[in-house]
Amino acid sequence: MRQLLTSLALTFCAMTAQADEVRLVASNAVKELVHELIPAFEKASGHHVQVTWGGTPDITRLAEEGGAFDLVVISKPVVADLEARGKLLAGGSREFVASAIGAAVAPGSPHFDVSTRATLQRSLLDAKSVVLSSGPSSLHLLALIDDMGIRDAVAPKLLRLAPGLSVGEALAEGRGQLGFTQVSELLAVQGIERLGPVGPEVQRVTIFTFGMRPGMGPPPAARALVEYLTSPGMAPKARQVGLEPR
Repeated sequence: MRQLLTSLALTFCAMTAQADEVRLVASNAVKELVHELIPAFEKASGHHVQVTWGGTPDITRLAEEGGAFDLVVISKPVVADLEARGKLLAGGSREFVASAIGAAVAPGSPHFDVSTRATLQRSLLDAKSVVLSSGPSSLHLLALIDDMGIRDAVAPKLLRLAPGLSVGEALAEGRGQLGFTQVSELLAVQGIERLGPVGPEVQRVTIFTFGMRPGMGPPPAARALVEYLTSPGMAPKARQVGLEPR
């Protein structure tokens, strides 16, 4: 790791002769990983990273409205759509990590089976309340609920959180019994009982991807940050927090 940081530091110095600020707006799904890695980047490069965390809808809106940012991290299809509409730099995307959907329950709740389509359907019907995020995982779960034909039964006990709010924290606070969101987000929360990823039959893996501001593009420091966070040496850290490097 020390050799990696030294090499990166030399690369950063070659790319820019002065310290810059990078404005990163990122999904909560990558919060634990980025939060852990940013200090080492800042120390090695001399740059400062200003990070804003949020949900996909809010980050998408920021890009659509031309808000202040250099980089975003959201799902790959959303980045591609924003690039196609000129809201992000065309060709500037870079895959970051893959994230699976996981399930968890409030303390003392039954350990529902979410391993197959049939058991997930039964668990959704049996749970007293179901908590979803506002991000990609919730869109997938809502589509599954519709496809299973159980929307009328589940809707009255469904809590879909506002962008940026934590499913794990809602469960820990007793605001729901069964919840679904990215595995990495559940691993970061204490006081809940994690059930693990949902089964392959009902799984939807999200590829969280960097997108760059349009126009002249981000400063060299932002590109250096992307190179750092996607470098091979970061892979073990990503896996420790439930993410798979790309």
